[in-house]
Amino acid sequence: MSTTSDTIDTAASTALARRIRLLCLQMCHAKRASHLGGAFSVADVLAVLYGGLLTADPAQPKAPHRDRLFYSKGHACTALYAVLAEAGFYPRAELDTFTDDGSFFTSHVNHNVPGIELSTGSLGHALSVAAGVALAGQRRRTDWHTYAILSDGELDEGSNWEAILFAPHHRLANLTLVIDYNKIQSFGSTAEVLNLDPLADKFRAFGWETLEVDGHDHDQLAAALSKQGRGDRPRVVICHTIKGKGVSFMEGQLAWHYKSPDAAQFAAARAELLQEDTQ
Repeated sequence: MSTTSDTIDTAASTALARRIRLLCLQMCHAKRASHLGGAFSVADVLAVLYGGLLTADPAQPKAPHRDRLFYSKGHACTALYAVLAEAGFYPRAELDTFTDDGSFFTSHVNHNVPGIELSTGSLGHALSVAAGVALAGQRRRTDWHTYAILSDGELDEGSNWEAILFAPHHRLANLTLVIDYNKIQSFGSTAEVLNLDPLADKFRAFGWETLEVDGHDHDQLAAALSKQGRGDRPRVVICHTIKGKGVSFMEGQLAWHYKSPDAAQFAAARAELLQEDTQ
């Protein structure tokens, strides 16, 4: 997939999001892995980006003209691994090695995997790297764009707020920050652990162009994540999402931050996702 388009086929991207969730489910069940809820909540964002908005070429993962995507929520690695497989960066069968000894498909995002810019999982780092890369692109007068995808819980990390100050100061219009705001983090709701609200007002006060969207609505996502019609400031897209989106018994449930599906849960979840794909 190589694209410079700012339009997408939302029916195709919706189908892609379901395939991402199915692959995440398979990986987490097969290897008794976790973070399935957060992978499901961000699947639609990734489907829209790789469904037509992101300039990316699996035949040339390091092409100089590529858009740079920094995936800060590295614990939800299965979603990124899945979309890159679907986009053709490597065969889907390679996902069968997830977490195996010696595999690059580790339990947090690994930059040795084609299409991944930065190893992540230590929360609060990727936005600072993305801002630095965007500044370099600005100074070199390049056409490529930089995206950073953050979880909401990692906004508790102070290093993010340094970058949030830095980006508007340097007027990094070539930077888009995407927040997967599913409102659940490791040990409770974000409101209980460390309240982020009013989140949009905070970003506006820091000088960001601030958009709020339904993070599962592909039309809203496509418009918000577009590189066209940008001003002279960085943009933040606050995506209101649901932890565990797509499987009824996982949606909004804290347990699925860490829990791995057993055989019965795997079968039930898979059936729901396959049924949704036929509707």
